[in-house]
Amino acid sequence: MDHPEKAKELFLEGYNCSQSVFLAFADLTGLDLLTGARLASSFGGGMGRLREVCGAVSGAFMVLGMLRGYDDPKDTEAKAAHYAMLQDFAEEFREKHGSIICRDLLSGVKTTPGKRPQERTKDYYESRPCLRYVADAASMVEEYLKKL
Repeated sequence: MDHPEKAKELFLEGYNCSQSVFLAFADLTGLDLLTGARLASSFGGGMGRLREVCGAVSGAFMVLGMLRGYDDPKDTEAKAAHYAMLQDFAEEFREKHGSIICRDLLSGVKTTPGKRPQERTKDYYESRPCLRYVADAASMVEEYLKKL
């Protein structure tokens, strides 16, 4: 199964947007499901349901960090190159969807405020564009991995 399809499948199983994208690349990151799910769990709902940066984008950034990130804090060139890649990714996502901010992406979608995630029902999945964002973010990661 390709990564965008795997990301969609994971989202439909109930994983948040960030987890869905991040876990879809477990075959490449080498992280087990439990570790990956916990690592990405805080970034769903636009970072803990704060509706900030889209979880699909956060999950994509984590994959790109795992597979193309830097690890030497003194290597400013590697850091700059990594940040440039992430900024390019964000701009491409923004051009495609209008924003990388969850609340903007969900504009017009009836959501329930608060700390508790909404129940995943048929209506939940039909009313939200999140499945498309998850698949698009995973597809974009695949393209970035091919380029680098």
